[in-house]
Amino acid sequence: MNTSANLSSLSQPLTGRVAVVTGSSSGIGAEIAGTLARAGASVVVHGHRGESRARELTEALVGGGLTASYVIADISTTEGRAQLLSEVEARHPRVDIWVNNAGADVLTGAAAKWSFEEKLARLWQVDVEGTILLSRAVGRCMKEHKQGVIVNIGWDQAEHGMAGDSGEMFTAIKGSIMAFTRSLAQSLAPEVRVNCVAPGWIKTSWGDDASEYWQQRAIEESLRARWGTPADVAQAILYLVSPAADFITGHTLPVNGGFRFGDLRT
Repeated sequence: MNTSANLSSLSQPLTGRVAVVTGSSSGIGAEIAGTLARAGASVVVHGHRGESRARELTEALVGGGLTASYVIADISTTEGRAQLLSEVEARHPRVDIWVNNAGADVLTGAAAKWSFEEKLARLWQVDVEGTILLSRAVGRCMKEHKQGVIVNIGWDQAEHGMAGDSGEMFTAIKGSIMAFTRSLAQSLAPEVRVNCVAPGWIKTSWGDDASEYWQQRAIEESLRARWGTPADVAQAILYLVSPAADFITGHTLPVNGGFRFGDLRT
């Protein structure tokens, strides 16, 4: 028995795989890209406006002895999606893992002051159209190669709803992605697996500045009584794209520390 080889396959289960993570120049996406790279994958980091962040992350990964490159493209447009696919294809003859993490930020910065209609339109372009159209294009290629894994990003509260403007927007947007995941898994079976991760309250830039009300709500709505972290999401995705999850497809995995049902405040 080759013990060292067995240990290596456990510590780096994605060795020899190519992984693309959209929206990975910062935040949760950067954590996902780093986690997959450390697991042995050759990672393509993707960003839109954050080229400097994408470059810095790529350089950090490469500097740590890992394999990574980056692409800058606007996946809310037909041209941007084509550019991303073309640049990835030029570097890699095959993609084994595709994570649709890119999502529009309408809660912080200038977008926070947009109207409901403007926010909804932007979310639809990036989160829904970006995920669906990229998944279909990548999925066809994976099916031809008779292997591949796609992971989409939903939202745990899309299952039961959440009051307010943000709740209405995000349940509609992420609920669409979760439903699409189930259908795409059937379309691409049996060669390609398609799953979805549905994060709960994850401490990102919005959470850092959230009011005391939201800080407490995030903790109280989790059975683990804490905020989730980008690493929690990344580890769940690592499992779903690894050989260990070979018999799991068409599934949505909540990453929320166990949702605490009860008096849901608004």
